[in-house]
Amino acid sequence: MSSADRETILILDFGSQYGQLIARRVREQNVFCQIVRHDLPATRIKQLAPRGLILSGGPASVYEPNAPKCDPAIFELGIPVLGICYGMQLACQALGGEVRPSSRREYGRAVVRVHDSDGLFQDVPGETVVWMSHGDQVQEASEGFIALAETETCPVAAVRHAVRPVYGLQFHPEVSHTPQGTQVLRNFLYKVCGCRGDWKIGSFLEETIAQLRNKVGTDRVICGLSGGVDSSVVAALLVRAVGDQVSCIFVDNGLLRANEVDAVRRTFQGAFKADLHVVDARERFLKALDGVRDPQEKRRRIGHVFIDVFESEKQRISGVRYLAQGTLYPDVIESGGAQDGPAANIKLHHNVGGLPEKMGLQLIEPLRDLFKDEVRRLGLELGLPASLVNRHPFPGPGLAVRVLGPVNEKRLSVLRQADTILLEELKASGWYGRTSQAFAVLLPVQSVGVMGDGRTYEDVVAIRSVQTDDFMTADWSHLPYELLAKISTRIINEVSGVNRVVYDISSKPPATIEWE
Repeated sequence: MSSADRETILILDFGSQYGQLIARRVREQNVFCQIVRHDLPATRIKQLAPRGLILSGGPASVYEPNAPKCDPAIFELGIPVLGICYGMQLACQALGGEVRPSSRREYGRAVVRVHDSDGLFQDVPGETVVWMSHGDQVQEASEGFIALAETETCPVAAVRHAVRPVYGLQFHPEVSHTPQGTQVLRNFLYKVCGCRGDWKIGSFLEETIAQLRNKVGTDRVICGLSGGVDSSVVAALLVRAVGDQVSCIFVDNGLLRANEVDAVRRTFQGAFKADLHVVDARERFLKALDGVRDPQEKRRRIGHVFIDVFESEKQRISGVRYLAQGTLYPDVIESGGAQDGPAANIKLHHNVGGLPEKMGLQLIEPLRDLFKDEVRRLGLELGLPASLVNRHPFPGPGLAVRVLGPVNEKRLSVLRQADTILLEELKASGWYGRTSQAFAVLLPVQSVGVMGDGRTYEDVVAIRSVQTDDFMTADWSHLPYELLAKISTRIINEVSGVNRVVYDISSKPPATIEWE
C-alpha cells in the first residue's frame, strides 16, 4: 500500500502536552496519524482526505481573545471530529455552545457516569475512572449536542452532535490514568471513522524498501552509525534495500560505553556484511572538550567535531549522493519539520544538523514517520538482535553529559566502569527489561570515606533508573534494596577513585531524566 492510499487521522495541535501521546495511542490501534497545526485550512484538510480529525487539548481558554482556533469550516466537511478537553470546548463553542470557567476545577482522577453506551462508549463500563485536567467546561451545549457522560462536578463530560459526526471528551483518553481510554479511542477510530487498521510495520517495511530503491537508484548512500537503536535500524533498512551501495560511518569519539565499537562491528560487518568505516577520533573530541564544564557548550563542540570528522571520512567514499539519518517523528514535530505540522520550533534538529547542506548531499530519513516503539518493532523485523533493539536510550553527546563538570579520559574511565557494573547487575537480576532507562552519572564533587584503615576523599557516582511509557514524564524505578546494595558495593570495590554511590529518586517533572 502506498502512502497516498494509507488511511490517516489528523491531530490538530492546540499546544497540548499530550499531543504526541494521542498520536502514539492512535498508532497503537494500527491507524496512521499525523500531528498538524491547529489552524490548518479546511481546504487543505479536504485535500489530505483524512478518515477523522482529533482536536487536542491545550493550555488556553477558548473564550480568550487570542485563543488558538481551528478553521470552523472543518465542521462542514463531513469528516468525523473528536475534541479532547480544549478541543471539545472549541468544537462546542464553534457550534453554538457556551464555555465558561467552572466553579469547581477538575485536576486528576474523576469518575465518569456514562449515559449512552453506543458509539464512543461501547464496551465501556457505566462508571469508569478518567483523568481530568481543566478549569473551564462546557456550561451549556447547543441544542444540537447530546450529553453522553457526566462527573460529579462536570455535567457535560462527553458529547456528540445530533446531526454532525462531531464528538467531544472533557477528559483525556490518551493517558494511562484513564483505564478505558484506549477503548474509547478505538471506538472513535473504528466505529465512528470506519478505519480498517492498515498501519502495520511489515507493510511499512515493504513500502519503504521499494521507495528507497526507487529514490537511490544506482547512487551511493552514507549512514552515520552511533550504535543506538535509531541509526542501527536505518543502516539495516538501507542494507536490505540497496545492499553494498550503502556505507556506514561509525565515529569513535571516546565518549561511548564499554565495548561499543566491537558490538557495532559484530552486528554490521559480521551479521549484515555492511561496508563499515570505523573512525578513531577520540583524541580530537577530548581535545575539543578540554576544560569545558557547560553542558550546552559540550554539545556544541561535539557537534562541530563530529561534522568535521564525518565530512573528512566521506571524502574517502566515491559516488556518494545521499546521507541517511535516524530522524523520528517526534524529532520532525519538535523541529518544525513537517509540512503541515505545528509551526513552533521547540528544539534544534537533534541529529547531524547542517551536515547535509555542508556536504552537498540529499537527505534520506526513512524513519521520519515512526515513533520509538515502532522503530524497535521494525528493527526486529529487519533481523537486528533484540539486545540492540531493546537497549536503553543513550544521549547523542555520549558520556560527556554524564560526566558532570570537566571531561577527560580518567573521569570517562571511572564512569564507564561504573555504568558497566550497573547494566550488568540490572541484566543479571532481570530488571534491565523492566526499566525504561538506567545509567550512572559521575558527579563533580568528592566526599570523605574510609577504606581499610585510611581516610579517602574521592568521587561520587549517582545511579539513575526510570520507568516511563513515553519519556515525556517518568517516575524513578523502585529497584529492590538488595539490588541497589549489590550495585553500590561492586562500584565502590571495583572502580578506583569512587567511595560513595547515591540513588536518584526524582521524577520527571520536575527533574529531567538526564542530569545535563
